[in-house]
Amino acid sequence: MRLRAKVLASVMTAVLATTLGACSDGGKQKPVGAAKMAATLGPGEGSLSLVTLPGFVESGASDARVDWVTPFQEQTKCQVDLKVVKTAEDMTNEMRNKNRRYDGVAAPPEVAGRLISDHEVTPVNPNLIEGYKKLEPRLRSLQKRGDTTYGVPYVWGSNLLMYDTRAVQPAPTGWANLFDPGEAKKYAGRLVVRDSPLTIAEAALYLRGKNRKLKITDPYSLTRKQLDAAASVLAKQRPYVKEYWEQPADAVGPFAGGDAALGEVWPYQADVLAQAGRSVQAISPSEGVTGWTNAWMIGARVAHPNCMYQWMQWTSSVDVQQQVAEWSGAAPANPQACTDGRLKASFCGANHVGDRGFINKVIFAHTPSRNCGGGASAEGKRECTNYAEWNEAWIKSTKILKQH
Repeated sequence: MRLRAKVLASVMTAVLATTLGACSDGGKQKPVGAAKMAATLGPGEGSLSLVTLPGFVESGASDARVDWVTPFQEQTKCQVDLKVVKTAEDMTNEMRNKNRRYDGVAAPPEVAGRLISDHEVTPVNPNLIEGYKKLEPRLRSLQKRGDTTYGVPYVWGSNLLMYDTRAVQPAPTGWANLFDPGEAKKYAGRLVVRDSPLTIAEAALYLRGKNRKLKITDPYSLTRKQLDAAASVLAKQRPYVKEYWEQPADAVGPFAGGDAALGEVWPYQADVLAQAGRSVQAISPSEGVTGWTNAWMIGARVAHPNCMYQWMQWTSSVDVQQQVAEWSGAAPANPQACTDGRLKASFCGANHVGDRGFINKVIFAHTPSRNCGGGASAEGKRECTNYAEWNEAWIKSTKILKQH
């Protein structure tokens, strides 16, 4: 049984019960022994050490029928040693540990940028990965710094606004409905928000239209003043939030049980709830759609580079991309996974897989950094806040509800 199917089953249970009761700027010195980008490949070294968040690499441990690790091991003779961490911070710390030699990591954006800045990952040679050019072009471009590639896109998603059509009238149009204090108060105790410092970007998008004097351009590159303004919005919203969700399934329950009216979700939750017959609708916020992508990156102290390249090629293939999407609920980086009936048309449509018009408009997350992502304001160079400052602002703005 797929994870999505399991969640769907739990949603149906909640629906029945209701009816009966009624997601830093580090040092700049390269670590000793840091590897260089590979120019050629040789035979596999027989071992592969990986770091991932839960649900993105499966070896049959969660479900015997969900396993794309064992076939890889059988085909390549590279035995996978998998380290599953709970949070993005845990992942970053593991990769920074000079006593560990991880070959690769499935890094989300808040991890990827810091690892590149800290020289904890090695440039990737895309020419050594068969099928790389079949991956979504926009996602590939996100993994580059200048002409250097640092990651291979794995899965991606967008952040949408979802509402209960019976509880929210008139229909919401954008992030203002979730973050404006006056609007949020209308649904006190019934708001759902993603538990991530990157959620600050959605609040920044709201402010970009609400307070033009702040001069917000890139919602992931905020000055101190802009960050403080976004944090203030979150603090005012906090009393009205029912759930700050970490795992995607955590956002499903409140809507399934009728306890949530409005929230920030991925297409995953909207698709699962719609299949369960819940009266929900997901929209693209008028202020802009944000998004994220997880990418495979090579560790700076990689010990098994040949096996790592074989793994990146393996996970880019259509068959594996189909399995990852079915299990995790995230969109595949290889749009061919949505051809020939491999994935359900409803899933592919909800996730906008292969929809270049939509994907090119998504404001994809990057790690907040001092240099404003390399950008500059109209007045010239400016200094932005880094991820550590975003994390601190997020904790301070949401800590009351986070203390259980």
